Amino acid sequence: MLIVPFPLLIGMKLFILVLFYNLLILGFGVIKNHSIWIKLYFFVLFISLFQIFPDWYLSAQLEILVFPEDGFFKIGTVSAYMLGLWVIPLFIIGFISLRIKERYSIKIAYLSAILLSLIIFGLAEQSMWVFSWYPQNVFLLFDHLAIYIIIPEIILGFSSFYLFLKFKDNKIYFKIAIAFVVMLLYLGAANFFYFLIEKILVFNL
Repeated sequence: MLIVPFPLLIGMKLFILVLFYNLLILGFGVIKNHSIWIKLYFFVLFISLFQIFPDWYLSAQLEILVFPEDGFFKIGTVSAYMLGLWVIPLFIIGFISLRIKERYSIKIAYLSAILLSLIIFGLAEQSMWVFSWYPQNVFLLFDHLAIYIIIPEIILGFSSFYLFLKFKDNKIYFKIAIAFVVMLLYLGAANFFYFLIEKILVFNL
């Protein structure tokens, strides 16, 4: 999807990718009348919408994440397609972990959510150069992977799955509140591990 056969700026290509993925998930769930699929989609969508705040904070306040001009409009300092982009990894983590829970056990499902978060977000960070945003002024592993954000993203993936299981049958307004809590967990973890790794550990090396 990033290699579109006609000239488009990377921001528009990413918007098309995000829109296509979101419509594909929702459409499949509706056509198949897959209630748990639809519930998971909307829960991670709420989280993704709120994730604009951590991205905005990291880019505007800490200045360690850059969203350059990529041809798509911004919300603050963040490209607006990010509102739906977090759906992609979070839905994959949640759906696979749900299947593992059905086949094995809840403990193995929790472990899978942690491992999937590490793998998916780790690969995403490592391949960030393909996209339009990038980290700056932080310690990088293999030239692309920002160390400080690894644990916060694992917390994000695991807490999304864990809290979805706990509250999947609640009213939608309650799920929105829980999604906001997930965002706060991620934002707090990102802040803490940035301070710990960049200002304490790396500074003292």
